[in-house]
Amino acid sequence: MRSARQQEIVAALCLPAGALVVSLLVFGVFVACSGANPFAAYSLMYTGGFGTWFSWQNTLQRAAPLILTALCTAIPAHLGLVIIGGEGALVLGGLGAAVTALQFSGGTPWLVQLAMALAGMVAGGVLILVAGALRHYRGVNETISSLLLTYIAIAVFNHLVEGPMRDPASLNKPSTAALSETHMLGLLPGMEVHWGLVYGLLACVVIYVLMSRTVFGFAARMAGGNARAAQLSGLPIGRLILTGCFLAGAAAGLAGMVEVAAVHGRANASLAVGYGYTGILVALLARHHPLAIIPVAILLGGIGASGGLLQRRLGLPDATVLVLQGILFVVILASESLRDRLQLMGRAAS
Repeated sequence: MRSARQQEIVAALCLPAGALVVSLLVFGVFVACSGANPFAAYSLMYTGGFGTWFSWQNTLQRAAPLILTALCTAIPAHLGLVIIGGEGALVLGGLGAAVTALQFSGGTPWLVQLAMALAGMVAGGVLILVAGALRHYRGVNETISSLLLTYIAIAVFNHLVEGPMRDPASLNKPSTAALSETHMLGLLPGMEVHWGLVYGLLACVVIYVLMSRTVFGFAARMAGGNARAAQLSGLPIGRLILTGCFLAGAAAGLAGMVEVAAVHGRANASLAVGYGYTGILVALLARHHPLAIIPVAILLGGIGASGGLLQRRLGLPDATVLVLQGILFVVILASESLRDRLQLMGRAAS
């Protein structure tokens, strides 16, 4: 038993690490074909993400929303669901937080911030809850429905921000009115990193405890492993799915609140920059483990932070790092398929 457990741990560590190495090699070929030196690109990516204290702070700030949006995919995965609607939940969470802050602009700062967090979590949670309900009650594929709901959420967000809720003073970039400075999230002591990073770290710890140390987590894993057996055992499958999906959306909605209250100071199109989609990659690399999400999010945050340096030093487009993320996504999917085949071959051989 111990040997099998050790093999499982080794596979969980080696497959993502191997996928990262393969992706970097393929990315190096892409950089070389673009006329740049791959080794210089690797060096600049390290420098831009982790080479200096300034780089580290930039990386940690980018990692904060990735941690929360990764949970949007990781939590339903324990239930056997593939949810990719984190971007929509983040956008609606940011909008809900902005509306709440503007409605209670004269309130006590910490109470308003709490209300913003709750509004963001409810807005994001309801969106993913709909995807879970469609799956459970109507048999609609949750991957497709969560993606389509994201398009709807972004369209609703754009309509409100560019229409009824638009601040007349926002000429070049349609936005809501600015939040009061007293309602903005501050910076961690001695750092240029906002408190959203702490929110993300706490969320990962809470979800880890919930999924590994509680009856709900055990029931969720049982339902994810074999829904039919779980149902025959008397587990409330519908309640588990709806609760898990709401928690997933709430995590992404909290990321939207953090972006509004700590970075942008208002709701505008800058919220939809792809954190929700990158969070899917973070969750896959971390194999949906809440604590493993933290270092993976920091790694991808560092890769994203290096895009500007690649553009200035090597003349590569700022979006070059997105190519690496895309390669990594494909390689991760391929490695998962390879792992499943190796497991089947091992069982057949035994």
